[in-house]
This record gives sequence, C-alpha cells and structure tokens, in this order.
Amino acid sequence: MQKIDPSSPKAQLRKSLLQTRQAMSPAVWQQKSQQICAQLQQSGWLNQARTILAYSSLRQEPDLSKLLNANAARWGLPRCVEKSLSWHLWNPEFPLQAGRYGLLEPRPDAPQITAAEVDLILVPAVACDRSGYRLGYGGGFYDRLLSQPDWRKIPTVGVVFEFALLPELPTEAWDWPLQAICTESGLFEPPHHLA
Repeated sequence: MQKIDPSSPKAQLRKSLLQTRQAMSPAVWQQKSQQICAQLQQSGWLNQARTILAYSSLRQEPDLSKLLNANAARWGLPRCVEKSLSWHLWNPEFPLQAGRYGLLEPRPDAPQITAAEVDLILVPAVACDRSGYRLGYGGGFYDRLLSQPDWRKIPTVGVVFEFALLPELPTEAWDWPLQAICTESGLFEPPHHLA
C-alpha cells in the first residue's frame, strides 16, 4: 500500500469530503442514495449489463443495496485479499460477512467472478471530477484493478454524491478515468468518453 502523506492535497481533500459525507443525517443519506439508485436504473449503462460489480456501502458511501434486488442482472461484490480485490457472486443465499476494513464482503466460498464475465463496474469513491478521475481512500485497490488489461476494457461508473463531483482532482500517473459518474442529480459522461 502506498504511504499517504497527511499533508498532501489529496489527503486534505479526502479528509474534508469524508467529514462532509459523515455529517449527512441518515435520512438525507438514504434519500440521496435512493435517488442515485433511480438514476442508475434509468441508465442504459445498467440496463444493458448482465453481470455488474458493485460494493457494500462503507462510511456513508452511496448505498446501492436497493439495486441488488431490483435488477435482473447478476451482481458481484468485492473481497479484499492482500492488496487486491477478489469478486464474488452475490445473492441472498450467500450472506455477507465483516471483512477487512469493516467492509461487508461475500464469503470466500461464494462463486468467484472473472473479468470476462463482467459488463459493468460501479466504482465507489470519495470524489470524482468532471474529467472522470476519482479520489479513493488511498489504498490503491481500484487503481490496481483497473490497470490490469482484462479489467481496463470493462465500462466503469463512479458513484458519488453531488457535492463530491468536483471540477478537477489532483491526479497521478496511475489514475484511470472512469467512463461515467452518477450522482443523485444524474449520470454524467466526461468528454474523453464521448470523443
């Protein structure tokens, strides 16, 4: 894991945005999460996908759990294994368990999902910018995943609340832009994707 300098612009921005997110009341968090789910359900991105990777909400990330039962797609959720993400099939028969970082994860014996099966990845973030770059938690899990050739070609949609969609983020050489960003106000495709 890369060492995070607490005085860096990324670290300061991350801290500020996480404080804003944590300050939301549970009612506002649920309302905005439901609006994001509605935006995704109306999008071609979700409706054309047969196998979708999502995440279990942590630290008041947008909650996508309503989508897991409302869509005919197969859903995969991540497990943190060493410094990588391992993706496993989710369904109500496979209960989630607390894993690394307090994240609810599929059990290790849940069926694994490979990149070749995946049509869409819904990517959590602390923030995204209008060029499609994301600010994560600093662990590099998604940066490593999306830099692998098999995973790089899968469409990605960053999921953040509107306050965390910023004009521009500081970026590094290893950052990969997402194809779209979804907030409670709508789904936005950065210009690089449309070009």
